[in-house]
Amino acid sequence: MSIYRNPHEHASPTRMKEELVQQQKKKFYPLSDPLRQYLVDYKRQLNLPVHYENLLQSEDCYPVMNAKNEDTLWQTMVYDQNYGREIFEGLKKIYVLLRSGGDERILPNLYVDRVDYCTFGNTKPFRIRIVNQYNDNHDYFYVKRADASRVYGLELEQLLSPNEINFQVDKHTLIEEHIIGVPGDDFIRDYLQREELNEVRLAKEFIKFNERCFVRLLGDMRAYNYVVEMTPDLEHTQYRVRAIDFDQQSYEGKRSFYLPQFFKNNLPVVNLCTSLINKDTSLQYQREERTLIQRRFNFSQTRIKRLRTCMCEDQISSDEKVRRLREELARMHKDKRFESCQTMGEITFLNIAIVLDLAKEAPARFLR
Repeated sequence: MSIYRNPHEHASPTRMKEELVQQQKKKFYPLSDPLRQYLVDYKRQLNLPVHYENLLQSEDCYPVMNAKNEDTLWQTMVYDQNYGREIFEGLKKIYVLLRSGGDERILPNLYVDRVDYCTFGNTKPFRIRIVNQYNDNHDYFYVKRADASRVYGLELEQLLSPNEINFQVDKHTLIEEHIIGVPGDDFIRDYLQREELNEVRLAKEFIKFNERCFVRLLGDMRAYNYVVEMTPDLEHTQYRVRAIDFDQQSYEGKRSFYLPQFFKNNLPVVNLCTSLINKDTSLQYQREERTLIQRRFNFSQTRIKRLRTCMCEDQISSDEKVRRLREELARMHKDKRFESCQTMGEITFLNIAIVLDLAKEAPARFLR
């Protein structure tokens, strides 16, 4: 895989519209019993006082507008006074569980400022705004429907990326922490032309992010599905691109869907990469990222093996998409072993093994 593939492959507005409609129609897959047991064993399951369905029971709502008085496609929910008091108390307890392990001594310091509901897209999440009443510092977390694709995506992010990810599951409800950063589309619009931008470092990070997504088959990394973290360093700013949407983990059948470089709204960053980074340097950054992923893989082999067993036995996409992706990856890697893959989990872990050059060492671990 190279950053120098044609960045216009997804540039057709018609194709982009079709892909967006397809994404919105993504089927939800329930969590299997083995996956739930995995979550229990690795402390990802809690008994939550509030569930996704509870937050749907509002009396009214009003749109959330941005600073330009534009509709953000979020709505602030309005609840009955007594019911809302009960819901808000439960949401504060969830925040405490998520952030401080359940130490309820800090509960009196907190209040729920807003519960926002997203009307756009596939997951229709709730965003909870929590405020510390003593210093007005605020934080967010999200309440979503638990979908197997998203849970596998979150776990692979934890295990194979440089990022810590905090989430909990209870029955059909998923709780996720807020990932801090500038949304990719905002970053491209507002920061890409700034004089203080360290263009080379940003280009290097986008190449590495592109590689991370492809290795573990995380799809749909359009600009609004990732954020850019900016950290001041000794002389220049460091950047890290972080995925914030994991619905399309190992779901789509098109190989290019797992490469952020091919999405039209990432084109300004792709152009920056191609203008600053030559092919040899791009390949060097890809090798660096693969080496780091392999080290994480080696460090967490037992946990990854458990996750692989769950994922390889699970259905998280359609037979048609499985067939298409295995055919495309078989051609790309020139490896017929993809033809024997029956699930997206098998395809994902074989792709990981081949890209990280692990399949030659122990192919049975990935092909069983």
